[in-house]
Amino acid sequence: MSRRDTVNSIFMRKADMPAPSVGVEKNPDRVRAGAVSAMGASLQEMTEAARAAGRLQAQISSGFSVLEITPSDISNSLISDRIPVERDAEFDALVASIAEHGQKVPILVRPDPEKEGQYQIAYGRRRLRAAAKLGLKVKAIVQNLSDNELVIAQGKENLDRQDLSFIEKALFAHRLEEAGYARDVIIAALSTDKADLSRYISVARGVPQTVIMAIGPAPKAGRARWLALVDAVSSSPKKVEAIIEDDAFADLDSDQRLQRVLSKMAARDAKKATGETWKTRQGQKAAQIERSGTKTRITFDERMVPEFADYLTTRLDELFEEFGAVRSQR
Repeated sequence: MSRRDTVNSIFMRKADMPAPSVGVEKNPDRVRAGAVSAMGASLQEMTEAARAAGRLQAQISSGFSVLEITPSDISNSLISDRIPVERDAEFDALVASIAEHGQKVPILVRPDPEKEGQYQIAYGRRRLRAAAKLGLKVKAIVQNLSDNELVIAQGKENLDRQDLSFIEKALFAHRLEEAGYARDVIIAALSTDKADLSRYISVARGVPQTVIMAIGPAPKAGRARWLALVDAVSSSPKKVEAIIEDDAFADLDSDQRLQRVLSKMAARDAKKATGETWKTRQGQKAAQIERSGTKTRITFDERMVPEFADYLTTRLDELFEEFGAVRSQR
């Protein structure tokens, strides 16, 4: 259920009846009938209002209500779905808006199953933080939710707002899986399918959380850039760590940080590519030879020379002896 649906399900009101037209002469013969009709309409409105009030009372009785709660009585949800950032202009604007106009949209919480008088948040963390910063109580819908319902509500509200970046969704999915939630629950929380969920989790597994946290949410970056980072990390994790530990790295915004890592790793790969290439007699580029100081690396292209690397490694002793014999004759 989205935030809008949740709120609408509480405040169920019948639309106001249209006002009677002005200046239209009534038929005297129909005055009695009109009066009876108007009385019937009024009774119907009263009946529907009573039913709506009854539905609201039933929801409150079942643990569904709207309260004003002290922010310190509300704890974070079981699984975090956001990456913290140092500078958040949108949050500052939210604080200013609530200070001037008040909180317009309630957050969603559930009673803490282990602490009497305490609550756990499903969604609305920024509004909760803003209220706490302003020293205000926060308006909250209180609803009895299971653990599964909590994370589904949390995920769907963020998707409705289009708030989460790709990596935040990926990290959220990975954390839910690590916490033992079933795949169908995670799929419902992210409103995705099995294939996309696998991609999310694959990216989150492929990049260390220390690197993700250093880069931040990167709201403009999609799956392609994060997959490129997965490749970069797998090829040289120490190089990536060195880039994010640079003092100037923290001065960039989140998207710029990701781009900095990818650019530096691409430059490194381009430098590698300038090494010597070994070609077969048929002209196929079969291996890249890279020399750096006292080290030499040979990378075979298995598509061009399948199984040749295995063949070569099984003959290293023999080749080394042959090399020693040739060298001794010089």
